[in-house]
Amino acid sequence: MVDVEDLFHLGGKVAVVTGASSGLGRRAAIALAAAGAMVVGVARRQEELQSVCNEIGFSAAYVVGDVTDRDRLPALVEAISAPFGAPDIVVHAAGINTRQAADDVTPEGWDVTLSLNLSAPFFLSQALVPAMKAKGWGRIVNFASLQTTRAFPGGIAYGATKGAIGQLTRAMAEAWSPHGITANAIGPGFFPTELTQAVFSDPDRAARNAAQTCIGRNGTMEDIDGPILFLCSNASAYVTGQVLMVDGGFTAK
Repeated sequence: MVDVEDLFHLGGKVAVVTGASSGLGRRAAIALAAAGAMVVGVARRQEELQSVCNEIGFSAAYVVGDVTDRDRLPALVEAISAPFGAPDIVVHAAGINTRQAADDVTPEGWDVTLSLNLSAPFFLSQALVPAMKAKGWGRIVNFASLQTTRAFPGGIAYGATKGAIGQLTRAMAEAWSPHGITANAIGPGFFPTELTQAVFSDPDRAARNAAQTCIGRNGTMEDIDGPILFLCSNASAYVTGQVLMVDGGFTAK
């Protein structure tokens, strides 16, 4: 018989979620904890992180830190591992979209976008992988985007990073999956988060986006639960190097 509960259960696993202070990162932290994982949230805003931990309870902790600061990466990894041990799962949900048009992109805007959206997921994963290798089990989940494969106005820097995330995910799988570590990415459609506030503050625009999906609506936070649990659990043991689009069929239409 198939033990469905065991496929998705994360009891005994430690997960770290970047960008856990809000949006899909916050929701991922809550979902992983509900499945039995001990969760460490990482972000720069302490009050919001504390709020997530209060909602989850004893199985959550947080670290206030900047994942783009490579000089402090060893200290960050040490702090992440302190509450429950070295992570088995890392979810890279931290991200930024400066929404600068191509003609208006600044070097500063470009650099901060690449640093947070692309460089941080690689270097933090690289630092956490040795402990996963030692256990022979690990899960890396990156956050891709509709812009992994499609160009949107005002998104050239963001889109460049999300296109690169697709290839980074495949390269991570090639490098680390022989050691029992899978690497996959979730590509969200339009969800109501801080990053998409500009979209959802315009009802007509939000409605147009919903109409472009196969399902006929934009995403809700609950829609991310199943995909994140799938990619972080034994249910996806033979899935690696993939981008799972969670977009209501936006990219299929």
